[in-house]
Amino acid sequence: MAKRIQAIRGMNDILPEETPRWRHLEDTVRRLVESYGYQEIRLPLVEMTELFKRSIGEVTDIVEKEMYTFADRNGDSLTLRPEATASCVRAGIEHGLFHNQTQRLWYLGPMFRHERPQKGRYRQFHQVGVEAFGMPGPDIDAEMILMSARLWGMLGLDGLELQLNSLGSAECRAAYREELVAYLGAYRDRLDQDSLRRLERNPLRVLDSKSSDMQELIAAAPRMVDHLDAESAEHFVNVQAVLERSGVAYRVNPRLVRGLDYYGKTVFEWVTDELGAQGTLCAGGRFDGLVEQIGGSPTPAVGFALGIERVVAMLQQRDLSPSACVPHVYLVTVGEPARQAGLVLAERLRDQLPAVRVLGHCGEGGFKAQLKRADRSGAPLALIIGEEEARNGVVGVKYLRADREQVSVPLGELAALVAQAVAAS
Repeated sequence: MAKRIQAIRGMNDILPEETPRWRHLEDTVRRLVESYGYQEIRLPLVEMTELFKRSIGEVTDIVEKEMYTFADRNGDSLTLRPEATASCVRAGIEHGLFHNQTQRLWYLGPMFRHERPQKGRYRQFHQVGVEAFGMPGPDIDAEMILMSARLWGMLGLDGLELQLNSLGSAECRAAYREELVAYLGAYRDRLDQDSLRRLERNPLRVLDSKSSDMQELIAAAPRMVDHLDAESAEHFVNVQAVLERSGVAYRVNPRLVRGLDYYGKTVFEWVTDELGAQGTLCAGGRFDGLVEQIGGSPTPAVGFALGIERVVAMLQQRDLSPSACVPHVYLVTVGEPARQAGLVLAERLRDQLPAVRVLGHCGEGGFKAQLKRADRSGAPLALIIGEEEARNGVVGVKYLRADREQVSVPLGELAALVAQAVAAS
């Protein structure tokens, strides 16, 4: 017997009983972003490796350790996308979307990072991204946050905490970086290996350490919000003012940084303590320098991404997601003439009642076996066609979820009866 092939570790199948939750989230996101005037963009799964080195930063964990990179037959270095903001910016530059115009874009799809799989963190994971280009003011930052807050309301998810911070301009970040390096350098003997590596290459990421031994040291570190220039400070104040006037609660977290190099000014995260260590559901911020960094003209930009797996887990945990797709009608047929008549009837019902789900029995199976399958399907109605029903132009209607007698209904009256029964179920 051949060895059984299994899915790659950290790359999961999404089974039929799970997909209704995914569709519910995806459909809700689509309604939300379209109501704000955002347009969908669809991006390749594979990009030139150089795109991510330029955008994410060569000294980040993602580029150094987590990307799926390979040489194609032409010898080009290609990478499965670890995130899609860089792809969105590349597409905008390539197709002239940012030239003297603003853009509001969104996308959905899988990303890939080779990291240790655990609950809420997988090697193939899925994100929704929402991004706006060409608008430098705090109003679009606030709109992004308000949009994400509205999503939680549409999904029925309450109790999430919004954390907010500002990373300031490139100039004040550089000055803060020097002060932070000086502070952390005085405590090198207390830094773990990850923090020592980040200290040399990306010291702001030390503030994002989850090591319990590091928390006291991080809490006493200089704060970025105390080193903002006047323009960045005013920008941050105005974002907060809109949130307060809109009734969106938040907490300024001076230790909040983003894991990618291209962020500056506003950064935010929606977090929960219900999913263990992977408590961030949604995160984003402003990335004004990225378009120029990838080769375009200077273009202000802001956006956020949410992890679909984590939001789906929250919906499931709180029992807020729809159940599996259940048919309204199960069609039972006995004998070849009845089977053919049943296929025709099923198509007629789908034409007359497009919202009604009709599951036809195909293949072998006696009358009793088909009725058992009809009951297990969860359908409220079984429609029965035997040789006699086919000959007389009627259909037997058996109520599977109600205490009612089976009846025979002429074909011309069937659609009205099914519509009534489905509405009542």
